[in-house]
Amino acid sequence: MDRDDLAFAGVARQAELVRSGDVSSRELVEIYLERIERLDPELNAFRTVLAERALAEAAQADGRRGAGDTRPLLGVPMAVKDTEDVAGEPTGWGTAAFPDAAGQDSELVGRLRGAGAVVVGKTNLPELAIIGDTEGPHFGVTRNPWNSERSVGGSSGGSAAAVASGLCAAATASDGAGSIRIPAANCGLVGLKPTRDRIPLSPLGEHWHGMSVLGFETRRVADTALLLEVGAGGAGYVEAAARPPGRLRAASSLKPTLPARIDPLIRRTVDRAAEVMRSLGHDVTTEDPNYPLISSALVRYLAGIADDAERVPRPERLQRRTRGFIRLGAAIPSPVVEWAKREDDGGRMRPFFERYDVLLTPVAARPPVRAGQWEGLGALRTLLGMAPTYPYCLEWNLTGQPALAIPVGESNDGVPIGVQLVGRHDEEATLLALGAQLEAELGWPERRPPIS
Repeated sequence: MDRDDLAFAGVARQAELVRSGDVSSRELVEIYLERIERLDPELNAFRTVLAERALAEAAQADGRRGAGDTRPLLGVPMAVKDTEDVAGEPTGWGTAAFPDAAGQDSELVGRLRGAGAVVVGKTNLPELAIIGDTEGPHFGVTRNPWNSERSVGGSSGGSAAAVASGLCAAATASDGAGSIRIPAANCGLVGLKPTRDRIPLSPLGEHWHGMSVLGFETRRVADTALLLEVGAGGAGYVEAAARPPGRLRAASSLKPTLPARIDPLIRRTVDRAAEVMRSLGHDVTTEDPNYPLISSALVRYLAGIADDAERVPRPERLQRRTRGFIRLGAAIPSPVVEWAKREDDGGRMRPFFERYDVLLTPVAARPPVRAGQWEGLGALRTLLGMAPTYPYCLEWNLTGQPALAIPVGESNDGVPIGVQLVGRHDEEATLLALGAQLEAELGWPERRPPIS
């Protein structure tokens, strides 16, 4: 396997190669550090690269392998979204307003390290993870490796760009309103938003009033399954991704949760996914969920941003748009926030998911927007731009159900377009099995972007 093939081999395969002695962790880290030095000046995926530290961790991993260690991620190089604490490094949240170094790893980073992973660096995100693109005055614009003029999405855009271009085996991500699924869809990756509380947010108790969850950006469903087992401290996901899902009852829907015009290419992509699912033996019909006229998700999102401001040590460093979002959230009356925290649409959606195992929808209403689409705009104009662009993800952060983004098609300028598969609470295994089946049929993991 040559160096480029190793870079794109993915978490599960690299772990096998390290265990068998066919490749060392140091070799993998050196490959990625060379690729980061060569490609990241154009992509701007990383906030910081931990080169010396990663090489030292790789040497430790190789020593452990020689002693018979069989940890599931031993020696695999990963990146960490800069919302997660890495001991000794600032956790920037896409801003210059958090200057202090973290005293210890977050729970998720600790679990990944405990499983043997090597951290090569921390990835960029928009300030406070607020918007659906990855740009900001602190670091500039992160660019899509499939087309540098197109958005990587947000807020886990740095993680997605790094994985898609072969700068790490996988990367951590978070999702409070689509922030795992949108970058995955834009960059041709697999992005699972797990069931709420599947992976602990610690040291945060919660984020955006229960909307946010942690997960990963990966190239393959098998990689997501392995990382979910490590991050969630559970088992069965790897096995689920390796077996056929059986005949599933699926509903296909183009109905957005917010007013939006659906691009014809998005319609065709969802139709194609439905046809592929039918060809694989699944029962796919068209039916729309019973979305509410007024969703509490937007209230939780804006109120959560206002809450975030209270833990910022240097708020004067926040950009103008972020301060605008904070004002929008702070203006929401307390009784409205309390109503939103009580209403999660669980009861409303239960009858639909008693009839169907899976819901198929777009991830976004249009192909990836221009990189820096909302750069320089105020909070309200940015919000009014994002709402009709991303009207499909927010509802499932509210209900807490798992949702998986996988690539299916591409735009006229060669940028990937993904679809979203939504499952019942705690049924990530169903989504992983179906996702792996579609992945094998469509062959997306074998494709590599021009900037790679």
